[in-house]
This record gives sequence, C-alpha cells and structure tokens, in this order.
Amino acid sequence: MLAVGVLAGLSVLSLLTYGYLSWDSLGLGPGETEAPRAGPGEEQGADAPSSQPHIIFILADDQGFRDVGYHGSEIRTPTLDKLAAEGVKLENYYVQPMCTPSRSQFITGKYQIHTGLQHSIIRPTQPNCLPLDNVTLPQKLKEVGYSTHMVGKWHLGFYRRECMPTQRGFDTFFGSLLGSGDYYTHFKCDSPGICGYDLYENDNAAWDHDNGIYSTQMYTQKVQQILASHNPTKPIFLYIAYQAVHSPLQAPGKYFEHYRSINNINRRRYAAMLACLDEAINNVTLALKKYGYYENSIIIYSSDNGGQPMAGGSNWPLRGSKGTYWEGGIRAVGFVHSPLLKNKGSVCKELVHITDWFPTLITLAEGQIDEDIQLDGYDIWETISEGRRSPRVDILHNIDPIYTKAKNGSWAAGYGIWNTAIQSAIRVNHWKLLTGNPGYSDWVPPQAFSNMGPNRWHNERVSWSAGKTVWLFNITADPYERVDLSARYPDVVKQLLRRLSQFNKTAVPVRYPPKDPRSNPKLNGGVWGPWFKEDEKKKKSDKIKGVNKQKKNKKK
Repeated sequence: MLAVGVLAGLSVLSLLTYGYLSWDSLGLGPGETEAPRAGPGEEQGADAPSSQPHIIFILADDQGFRDVGYHGSEIRTPTLDKLAAEGVKLENYYVQPMCTPSRSQFITGKYQIHTGLQHSIIRPTQPNCLPLDNVTLPQKLKEVGYSTHMVGKWHLGFYRRECMPTQRGFDTFFGSLLGSGDYYTHFKCDSPGICGYDLYENDNAAWDHDNGIYSTQMYTQKVQQILASHNPTKPIFLYIAYQAVHSPLQAPGKYFEHYRSINNINRRRYAAMLACLDEAINNVTLALKKYGYYENSIIIYSSDNGGQPMAGGSNWPLRGSKGTYWEGGIRAVGFVHSPLLKNKGSVCKELVHITDWFPTLITLAEGQIDEDIQLDGYDIWETISEGRRSPRVDILHNIDPIYTKAKNGSWAAGYGIWNTAIQSAIRVNHWKLLTGNPGYSDWVPPQAFSNMGPNRWHNERVSWSAGKTVWLFNITADPYERVDLSARYPDVVKQLLRRLSQFNKTAVPVRYPPKDPRSNPKLNGGVWGPWFKEDEKKKKSDKIKGVNKQKKNKKK
C-alpha cells in the first residue's frame, strides 16, 4: 500500500492507471474522467475570452462513406448524427485515398505534388517525412497565440527528430508515429523480426502508458486532461487523429452488444470499433462543454480516406475503396459543428477539399497567410457557415508518376497531351478524369456473408477493354461513376488532360526512398523512433565538403 500522503499527491487518472481506484467507484466510464478542481485565481472566465475560436479537428481513420448513421448505415453513430444535424454536413467533401497524403494535405494546405509525397504512404522503415521546409498549420496558429496539441496518429514520418510532431508546431504530442498497430499493446511489426513499440509522449516513448488501455479510450482521456488543464479564455488548437477504425480490427467486448447479428466477422468488429469511436467523440464534446470551451469552439470531423471492405468498411453506393481514386476512396464523411455557424442544421453540397482547412482555419484564427507559402487550399468558411458558393472549382486528386501499372497507357491514348500510363485523377466543376490504373473498381454492396472475402462477394462490376486507361464522369449527374463519357466527350477529355499537364509542371520530385536497415526498433531500444542521428548528418556533410575540396584541388 502506498502511504496516504503519496496517494494524495496523485491525480484521479494516475490512481485509476495504477489500480488504486476503479472507474465504477467514481461512477464514470473509461472515457469520462473527473475535472480537476480549479486552484486560487484559476476560476473559469477570470480572464477576458479570446475572439479567436478554439479549433478541434477530429480525424477518423479508414471510415467508409456509408459508415455513419446519417448515410444509412446499420452501425449506430448517435453522436456523429447529432453533431452533424446541428452543424453543417459536407456532402461534396474530398480527401486523399490513403493516410499519409490526407494528413500531409491537411497540415500544409498543399497538394501532394507540391510536397513530394505523391506516391503511396510513408513506410516505417523509410528515411522520409513531411519535408521540413513546409510550414504547418500548428506553426501558423502558434504565431497568433494558440496553444497547439496533437493526440493520436501522426504518420508523417519520424526518421529524424526534426520530423516529430513537437518539431512541426505542436506544443504537446501523445500518440503513435506509424500508420497502424495494436490498439492495446501499441506494438507494430512492419515485417517478420522488424517490430517495436509505438506510443509517444512528446519526443519520448510512453512506456508509462503501456497498461493495456484501448487506444480510442486512452486518447480521449488525454484530450480530457488537456482541456482540463488549459485556460479556456486562451485559444487552443486540438488535433485528434484517432487510430479507429483502421485495422487491426479490435474493440472492447461491450461494444459488440448491438452487432452480434452481423454475420461478417470483420464488419461486426468494425461496427464495434465505430461505436466506441462515436462514444469517444461524445465524451470529447462533453469535456468541451464542461471546461468552458464549447461556445467559442469549431469542431471539424473528417475521415482520412474511404473504407476498406476487406477490413469491414463500406463506401456503398460509391465505387471503389480505400487506396483508389474512385469516389469510394476519396469522398469522405465530414461535417462542421459550432455555435459560431450562421447556417446551422444545413447541408453543404459545394466542393470542399482537405487542403481547404489550412487557409480557412488560419483566417478564423485571425492569422496571416504569407504569399510565399503558395497554398492549394481555399478559405471556405463563408461557404460552410453562410451557404455561399465555394471558391473552389477544381481538385487535383493526384499525379503519381511512379505508379505506371497501366500497361497500355501511352501518349497516343492521351492525345499527345498526357501519358495515360500515369495514375492521375482530376476534378474540374462537374467533370472528373482518371488515367492509368485508378485501383480496385467494384461497387461493394452492403454484405452480410460470413467467412467470405471480397473476391467471392456479389460485387457489381462493369466490363471495359483491357487496354483502357482514360475515364471521364459527370460526378454531379453520376456520383457513382457508372457511365464513362470519355468516348462521347473527347474535347472535355483533352481539356482535363491539359489541366493535368499544367499541374504537373509545378510538381516537385517524388520522395520515396528505399528502406533503411537502421530503422529496426531492435537498434533503438525496441521502439519505433528517429534513427538518423545528428552526428551522421555532420559526417555526411563533412564527407561532401571533403569531396568538393578534392575536386577543387584537382582543378588547380
């Protein structure tokens, strides 16, 4: 037994963590911690409130377009449904088809072609990260007095310490660096024998939190702690990037209660994970109200990409899935909830993209956007809050010059304007053009079959020539991409191919380095973390200087 004096010095959460108190004894759930008492002079409202809004950005992972109650899902999401119904639903909202691209575009306001992250994701063993010369959203918010905090999944690289969240503008960070991992143990294996721990508190491994708490609940507890300790009269930016509902499919047992009738085991697990996430967001909302933030807050909810049917997700009735440039991979669940909205309880069908949050939030925070940043996003607050037209008329979904798996793609197929072997996708007004191999293209209806993979599901398919490398759709008239119009409107195809070519002229080189064996957690104390040390950079620099000096001497 600890001495009473020692126990008195521990917070409620610490006592719970070490097992000296239980949630039941406090009458609270695992996501509902008690507020700490305000000390002398710390009463809420003691300072004049800021005109700058509190910004809460919640990013779900791999949530399918259909996987929210208000899109007709059988999975119950009462919190999301209520927040969206009282706010503004974004029903023409686009993200990227995978984790790293969406996160990079949110935090920089730039397309992938302008950060070098055009291809795939950042792998755990790659010496790669969001380029350090990119100004980030939290850095700009700090300039105008915001306290900036991140909780959850980073997935923007960590091979150098300068790549870590706390070096990219966040005052604090609690979460994981990789793209996925065990929800309870926080371990991740990239390949056999390449395994490590992946939970961080700021710049250090959070071994103290290795207590088996499910990550969705653990992250919510951390959010509540941050809100409880911060002064609500001072502006705060809170980026909550939940791990859920990304695989591995894990959830506490109680969340399966309503979904035992779902025969597909992956879908059942996914439903339980989403139910837990919905409850977590409810607890975050309650904390915002409890600690005095809510009335001056803007809550933004977004998925990072489409759902993965093989892992329980559903994008029906959209075509395709996560990892593809069909609508099912890039059209996302999204809404804004805020007492500050003028047009509450509405639906926004204007074009909105994840890059738009950067300029929108900087403007709301009363910040300035430097011209040399050259953003691809637009300020869309009046579009959302007041129902005005969107300033955005196009979206470059991506140009990936490395992904050229379309064997029959050619310059000829692209009218001499574009090599259609290249995977690319662009939206201009109603039109959407895809080239190359856009990825898995089936429509996957809601399934209830057990022990059946997508290759055996009753998917809907459309047949086309094996050599096809160009598609054109009118997304407004045909949001499910069922009628290819490329042969009927060649002039429109040519116009969009020219637009792709124009974008491509502004692209920076792709950053996708090979694996680095030094990344192995075994060489880093069993932890996934920075492995590229300062002394190594100095040695490389000295070596380059030495080579250059030798060359100069030879010339003499």
